[in-house]
Amino acid sequence: MAEKSFKIFVVEDNDWYNRLLVHTLSLNPDYEIKSFVNGSDFLTCLHESPDIVTLDYRLPDMTGLELLEKIRQESNDIQVILISEQKDINTVVSLLKQGAYDYITKSEDIRDKLLNTVQNIRNGIGLKRELTTLRREIQKKYSFRQSILGESAAIKAIYELIDKALGTNITVSLSGETGTGKELVAKAIHYNSKRKDKSFVAVNVAAIPSELIESELFGHEKGAFTGAAFRRIGRFEEADGGTLFLDEIGEMELNFQAKMLRAIQEKEIVRIGSNKPVKTDCRIIVATNKNLKEEVKKGNFREDLYYRLLGLPIELPPLRERDHDILILARHFVAQFCAENEMPLKKISPQAQKKLMRYPFPGNVRELKSVIDLAVTLSVNNEIEPADILLDAGDPLSVVTHENLTLREYDLRIIKAVLKKNNNDIRLTAAKLDIGISTIYRILKEERGGER
Repeated sequence: MAEKSFKIFVVEDNDWYNRLLVHTLSLNPDYEIKSFVNGSDFLTCLHESPDIVTLDYRLPDMTGLELLEKIRQESNDIQVILISEQKDINTVVSLLKQGAYDYITKSEDIRDKLLNTVQNIRNGIGLKRELTTLRREIQKKYSFRQSILGESAAIKAIYELIDKALGTNITVSLSGETGTGKELVAKAIHYNSKRKDKSFVAVNVAAIPSELIESELFGHEKGAFTGAAFRRIGRFEEADGGTLFLDEIGEMELNFQAKMLRAIQEKEIVRIGSNKPVKTDCRIIVATNKNLKEEVKKGNFREDLYYRLLGLPIELPPLRERDHDILILARHFVAQFCAENEMPLKKISPQAQKKLMRYPFPGNVRELKSVIDLAVTLSVNNEIEPADILLDAGDPLSVVTHENLTLREYDLRIIKAVLKKNNNDIRLTAAKLDIGISTIYRILKEERGGER
């Protein structure tokens, strides 16, 4: 698509200055220039939506201020540069307050000033357009029915809950096993809500040392503690108007939870080193793979904070409970990986599909993506075969539940797996499996006997 031309309208009744301004701006071939000698003629063309208007303060039919007001009634996106012989500071201040971008006096260096101002405006408009495009792309990316793929009953129930979350600012609490896509859901809620044009700020609570959590979330003033060389804005303020996503909230230290509760209830924080409350308006979405209700019973999580954060609870299902969503996601990850690496699109063979469907995926969607990325890399033709799919080779227990083995073979495999995890400590292994030491020796002896 061709880039939109950059339109500049010159409104100047002095013929000499009109020609000077048009000539100066026409030196840049990217600019489309149109000139007018009075306000009335200009207003008939205002619907053409120029990017910039250079406006003489005194025109034969109206003042620059009157014309500026009419421009603002039409659009806030048109940038106005007032040009006049007037040097009265009060007039300048008044025009800037009314929405003029700049005020340039008619002087010998008007050409340089005008070109610099126009270039600054153009750069700003370019950045604004890029930001608008980026936001549209992000919103499209996180359109939740496109980003959270699946057709299972379990995932359709999640769609319904996300729909309910979009219409209000209710706190959302996401729970589920690791790798089920909690942050993806949080982003989908934010980028499809009324707050989509503001910031989405994600914080992994577990990754922040307990002594730094208050500074990270609330910020601090310069000199608040050793090393605080400048004021730091916390994550609550960064997310003002948008969404604050607190991942692994169950790992938050108990002694900080009271301050957290107050910040959420009062919608204000106090930076470290300050006594002045700062109002914040951010939607809270939290996520955890822990059972917070159990953590409350254990005394690890405040009950009042638990109920304040509960809001709309959404429990994300593990991949093993999502039926054929495994194949839908697998094909999506294949297409994604091939596109990102400029490879021909590959298919998953029927045998490879069966292998995927038999596996429980303890690491959920995150594990599936890793498995598929590796499978595409290992495959030697345009079809992924079972041998290309390596399923959690790092966990010897993971292969127990999806192979056709005898009970004795399962017993042996489990014992050997747990022994390996416990550095061949037979006593510890017996305790973990709740069996006798002699049982372990007997099964291992039977294996050695069978190998002869």
